[in-house]
Amino acid sequence: MENNNSSMQWSLKELYSSFNGEDFQKDLELLDYKIDYFINWSNVNLNGYENIVNKIEEYINLMKEYKGISGRLSSFASLRVSADANCSDAKKYIDIIEKKNTRITAVQVKFSKWLIGIKDLQESINSSKLLKEHEFYLQEIITNNNHILSEKEEMIISKMKLTGSSAWANLKNSLASNLLVDIDIDGKTQEIGINNIKNMYFSNNSDLRKKAFYAERKSNEKIAEGVAAALNGIKGEVLTLCEIKGYNSPLNKTLEDSRMDEETLNTMLKVMKENLGEFKPYYLKKAQLLGHKDKLPFYDIMAPVGKLDKEYTFEEARDFIVKHYSSFSKDMGDLALRAFNSRWIDAEVREGKRSGAFCSNLHSIGESRVLCSFSGSFKNVCTIAHELGHAYHGSILQKESVLNSSYPMPLAETASIFAENIVRNAALEEADKEESLVILGAELINCSSVIVDIYSRFLFEKELFERRRESQLPLKEIKELMVWAQKEAYGDAILEETFDAFGWIHKPHYYYAERNFYNFPYAFGLLFAKGLYSIYLKEGNDFINKYNEVLRLTGQANIYDVAKYAGIDIHDEEFWQGSMDMIKKDIEKFCNIDI
Repeated sequence: MENNNSSMQWSLKELYSSFNGEDFQKDLELLDYKIDYFINWSNVNLNGYENIVNKIEEYINLMKEYKGISGRLSSFASLRVSADANCSDAKKYIDIIEKKNTRITAVQVKFSKWLIGIKDLQESINSSKLLKEHEFYLQEIITNNNHILSEKEEMIISKMKLTGSSAWANLKNSLASNLLVDIDIDGKTQEIGINNIKNMYFSNNSDLRKKAFYAERKSNEKIAEGVAAALNGIKGEVLTLCEIKGYNSPLNKTLEDSRMDEETLNTMLKVMKENLGEFKPYYLKKAQLLGHKDKLPFYDIMAPVGKLDKEYTFEEARDFIVKHYSSFSKDMGDLALRAFNSRWIDAEVREGKRSGAFCSNLHSIGESRVLCSFSGSFKNVCTIAHELGHAYHGSILQKESVLNSSYPMPLAETASIFAENIVRNAALEEADKEESLVILGAELINCSSVIVDIYSRFLFEKELFERRRESQLPLKEIKELMVWAQKEAYGDAILEETFDAFGWIHKPHYYYAERNFYNFPYAFGLLFAKGLYSIYLKEGNDFINKYNEVLRLTGQANIYDVAKYAGIDIHDEEFWQGSMDMIKKDIEKFCNIDI
């Protein structure tokens, strides 16, 4: 693989040639046909209860066809706009496809209402191989029916979202992705894209990290009012819909959508809160290593430690990941190699590109796509390893029906964090003292982000919703709320005046109207993955098939049952504490390394 820009940009031709291409335009027409056919079918077939099994089978097959085409079209448009926020065609077609998809809402509502009228659904399910395969999918429709309104009401809501939460999210993405930051570098003021600024927080240059932090803080003022309006608009819509649909709260809705019970969440959060103080020695040690006399400034939370100046080329990152993935299983290593060689990864740093990183599993073509911004740090390598863990998860679910391939948020992070554990622990085995400091430092950056920072983000969003019930929050109040949440989680190991009042602007998760509280799932993923990893250390290669089955079950079972299959009781504080103890051991190792 050549080390050039094209090798660090993903290929989307496997989806479509272009928006104007015959392949894309034909599928756009086909989507209309499939939706029209589906609507007509439902109007004819869902008025009576003769031939029940045949009707459910037809519904499943029609839904699979619809999702295949709609998912392919939507993925192409969303991936294009994620890589280039200024792609007007992508924005146009996202809107067009979303409008088309709203028409399927009536079919789903009609089928749901019809399904609950079947006197003995289980008997029908048991009589058909196809229905048995989709048993969990069908039972979940029954469960969710309590929150479904009439066809007319659901259609109105679906259409209103296009000019509500979707429009607010588009505004936020446009403002944030195109933000240019004025920063002084080598005596010259430069305008730099937000992704480049974010990568500076991982730099070995302490002066650059500090400059980037304060430059971003200043630049955020330019877009803060607009993004605050988007945040208020989206959260207000969520609260309204939760009330209309009979959810106790947005958190209650998220738990139901996540197939997760409240006892699991409360048990995990209790253990997290009790262990927040365990991170104080880590932050103080890090402050010392970075040359600070007392507490750690917030802008150095993500700073690397150690004297190794090693930067990875994209090819070296590939080789590192493939090697250590392969140490777990050949299938996992082969998947990673395919991702690099087939250009599944967009790693180039450029303006107009969405911040952060994600993996999109494309069931329609049996592939995945990963977006990140790679500048050569070990943290960047771990980010790619993380996202390719999602891709491996997708490859396992590729063998399943598309209707059985959707997993809840907390389980979404299991494979990705497990993959990071494989890479980091394998690297630690080969490391000398200096390398161990660097690797442990990177691991604890991740753990502190996922335990401490995520806890602060959960507190922020929970309180944000509580206050938004009463009225919109002015910008000043949102900023104060963010700082309050950070203080609650980080404690007194962080230099207080450096807390980030704008920590809500560039986190895309706050702006997902359909996926609120996309914070605690990361903590669940980290701690659950560490629990799985501890089982792997005991069972060795015998664990691989169990692990693959756990990933397969994520689309067809609730979280408690998935964990139970692996021999884990997630209602037991001891399980969560056991995973926290693994992190505490890493903190002790880090603090005891004498360089």
